[in-house]
Amino acid sequence: MSQKVFPSVMVKSQKELDQMLSNLHGVAKYLHLDVADGKFVPSRSLWFPFKLSTKFKYIAHLMVENPIAWIRKHGKKVEFCVVQAETVNISNYIRKIKLLNKKVAFALKPETRVGKIKNYLKDIDYVLILTVHPGFYGKKYLQYPLKKIAEIKKMNPKVKVIVDGGMNYLTVKDAAKAGADYIISGSFITKAENPKERMREMEKGFSGK
Repeated sequence: MSQKVFPSVMVKSQKELDQMLSNLHGVAKYLHLDVADGKFVPSRSLWFPFKLSTKFKYIAHLMVENPIAWIRKHGKKVEFCVVQAETVNISNYIRKIKLLNKKVAFALKPETRVGKIKNYLKDIDYVLILTVHPGFYGKKYLQYPLKKIAEIKKMNPKVKVIVDGGMNYLTVKDAAKAGADYIISGSFITKAENPKERMREMEKGFSGK
């Protein structure tokens, strides 16, 4: 993927989703869907019979207790899903996803160590490092999880690392310096008066220009 910064979508209704997709038209080709079931995290997002615009491609971050059920129902709507490593049996999940010919991607909560997935890194395409406690926009940014990037890259340099949480034009520089490949940015882009300008700021900050 040539796109390096992905606006994230966290909504509670189709009306809200339609409005956000309209606002993001022309801002990015890929969007990051934050799916939350109200169980794994306290909030709910995209937990309704949603319809997506064909103007974008999508990645889904599943903050849910049963990601396999969601993937069976909605998996064809997205390029790939990122599941929380804390919610699945890692080896079983990898086997199931490979049978579906989908990319293997795991997310790690701030307190979850790389050790949780280290024995499987050869079979993993993406790891998403959360730099906030998941579930809501605007949670406090945590810098310490960025140390996981170097750990992951040392074990398997081919794994692409995504950083998600509290990303703005300042914190994105931390992620770039730590070796991130991709960035997710939520309210900093999606709730801005000019999302396109904010997207440019993020891309500039990430590239160091």
